[in-house]
Amino acid sequence: MTKFSDLSLNPKVLKAIADAGYETPTPIQAGAIPPALEGRDVLGIAQTGTGKTASFTLPMLSLLARGRARARMPRSLVLCPTRELAAQVAENFDTYSKYLRLTKALLIGGVSFKEQDLLIDKGVDVLIATPGRLLDHFERGKLILSDVKVMVVDEADRMLDMGFIPDIERIFGLTPFTRQTFFFSATMAPEIERVTNTFLSNPARVEVARQATASETIEQGVAMFKPSRRDRADSEKRKLLRALIDAEGEKCTNAIIFCNRKTDVDIVAKSLKKYGYDAAPIHGDLDQSQRTRTLDAFRGGELKFLVASDVAARGLDVPAVSHVFNFDVPGHPEDYVHRIGRTGRAGREGKAITLCNPRDEKALAAVEALIQKDIPRLDNPLGTAPQDEAPEAEAREDSPKKPRRSRSRKSDKEAPAPATAETATQEVGEDQPREKQTSKRGERGGRGRSGGDNRTVGMGDHMPSFIAQSFDERRN
Repeated sequence: MTKFSDLSLNPKVLKAIADAGYETPTPIQAGAIPPALEGRDVLGIAQTGTGKTASFTLPMLSLLARGRARARMPRSLVLCPTRELAAQVAENFDTYSKYLRLTKALLIGGVSFKEQDLLIDKGVDVLIATPGRLLDHFERGKLILSDVKVMVVDEADRMLDMGFIPDIERIFGLTPFTRQTFFFSATMAPEIERVTNTFLSNPARVEVARQATASETIEQGVAMFKPSRRDRADSEKRKLLRALIDAEGEKCTNAIIFCNRKTDVDIVAKSLKKYGYDAAPIHGDLDQSQRTRTLDAFRGGELKFLVASDVAARGLDVPAVSHVFNFDVPGHPEDYVHRIGRTGRAGREGKAITLCNPRDEKALAAVEALIQKDIPRLDNPLGTAPQDEAPEAEAREDSPKKPRRSRSRKSDKEAPAPATAETATQEVGEDQPREKQTSKRGERGGRGRSGGDNRTVGMGDHMPSFIAQSFDERRN
C-alpha cells in the first residue's frame, strides 16, 4: 500500500502530514501527486469528500519550497467558487506549510480591500481567491499575475454552475502560458471539458471514481410527501422534516439541511429553533463574519443543525457530519451528489434523506438517472395523507360559515334566490340564446334593436313618470 513517504514530497511537508495524523493517501492523492511533482498538468476527477484539496496542496508546497515571492506578484494561484471553500483551502495550507517559510493571502468578498492589499504588497507565495474578488484587485492595479508558476482551479463544475467560466478564462489569459495547471472537478460537463482542452497541456488525467457517484458509505433514502392542501404544503413539509429528524434519534449527532432557496433557508432555520432544535442558517446574503461564526460553531460541535443553501454544498470539510437532509430536491442533479457528500467522509458512515413532493418527482428522476441507481423510498413518519387532512376539516368546522358562490349557472337555477318578477326575467334570459337575450333587454328599456317600450336610455327603471313625460313631449 502506498504511503505519503513514497510520493517524493518535501521532507518538511511530510513532517507536517505526520503531525496531522495522516499516513496513507487517498486514491485521488496517490494518483495526482506524482505527476504534479513531475511538473505535468493534472486533471483530477473525483467525487466530493475524497481529499482533492490535499491532492494539489501538498505538491504545490513542495514545488514552492524554494524561491521567494515579489511584491504584488504571487507565485501560485488557487481559484475557488465560494468564500467558505477558499477559507478551507487556506486552512489546509496553514496545516501543511507549518515548517516552511511560505506566505499566503486570502482574497474573498466581505473582507476589507485595504487588509488584502497590505498582504499582496508584501508579496505572497500562495494566493487563494474567488474569481470576482481576484479580478477586482487586478482591475485596481493591485495585482500582477505574470509570475504565477502554478495555478489551481478547484470545484470547476461549481464554477460553471455559478457562471464563473468567463472569469476563469480571462484569468487564464492573464497568467503565463508556461504555468503548471491543476484542474479539479467532481463532474465533467461539456463546457468544463472545452476549458480543459483549451488551457491544459497534455494533462495527466486522474479519475478515481465514476463521475457523479455518491460514496458507498452513505445510506440514501427519499421520503415521499403529498400535502393535504396547497396552501399548507410548506408548513406540513417542515413538520415532516422534524419528524424525520426525531425518527433518527441519537444516531443524528449533527446534520446539514439543504434548501434550494435562500428565503427557505431562513424560514426552515427559524421554524426549527421555534420547536426547540439547535439550528442556524447560512447562505450567500449573510455577512461573511456571521457565516464564519456559524460554520465555526458547527465544526466545533456547538451547533447541531446547519440550514444551508448550495453555497455550503461544496468543499465544506466537516468530517463527522452524521446526516444530510435535502429539504428540497436540488434543481441540478449534480448538486445532489455534492450535498450528500458532506456526510460519509473519509470512510465514515453517513445518511442522506431527501424530502420529495409530487412536483419534484421529475427532479428526483433526474438525480436517479445521474447516479444510475434507485434511491430507496422511506416510510412517512407522519402516516398517510388522510391523517394529514384532519386539521383541514377542523379548520372548516371552526371557521364561520359563509354562503358559497356557485360557479355554474345550472347550480344557480337549482338554488334560486327569492323570486321576483324582475329576477325571474333575468334567469330566463341567461339561459336563452344571445339574440333572445337582446330582445329581453330591449323590452326592459335597454338598447335592443328589436321591440322595446321607448324608455329613455340611462335613466333606469324607476324614473319618475313626469320626467319621462317631459322628454317624450319634447321629442314629439
